[in-house]
This record gives sequence, C-alpha cells and structure tokens, in this order.
Amino acid sequence: MVLLEFAMYPTDKGASVSEYVKRNLEIIDDSGLPYQLGPMGTCLEGEYDEVMAVVKACHDRMSADCGRIACTLKFDARAGHSGRLESKVETLVRKTGRDLST
Repeated sequence: MVLLEFAMYPTDKGASVSEYVKRNLEIIDDSGLPYQLGPMGTCLEGEYDEVMAVVKACHDRMSADCGRIACTLKFDARAGHSGRLESKVETLVRKTGRDLST
C-alpha cells in the first residue's frame, strides 16, 4: 500500500486557482480511494498504480486548458499495511499524549 500526498495547480491562471484545484478534488473523490484533504495538498491511500492513476487523471484534466502546471508529490510505500491515513496520526497522538490538530 502507498500513501501519496500531492498538490497540483496551474501556474498560468492568475493568483486564485481554486476552480482548477476543485476539478482535481472531484477526480480524487470519484476515484473511491481513501483520501484526506489538507490545506496544501491531498493524501491518498491505495496501491501504487491506483494512486498514480489519480495523479495522471488530474494532470490530464488540468492540461486540457492549462499551459503550465506545477505538482509536488511524495509517497510512502509499505507492504502489507493499510488504513495508514488514520493510524499514522493516531500513533503520534498516542505517543505525544496530546490532542494534535489535524
């Protein structure tokens, strides 16, 4: 299983790009994969090919009407482990003994 966090946005559409990011979120939500939206990106969980297919679909959609696209991407692949969207945070809450902001 892979946790993949990415942010993708056009750099040629002015200061506000939320309409373009919204389209990515529709693709992500329609994928059926578990995800968490964050203020600076979205984290997906699934098999490598599944999560990369979502990134590709977002890029394909954005490149239809955007001439320049920026993307940051990082992933953590760990065989045999799922449910890490929640468990990684829960582990840190337990280990710090604090109610962390998520």
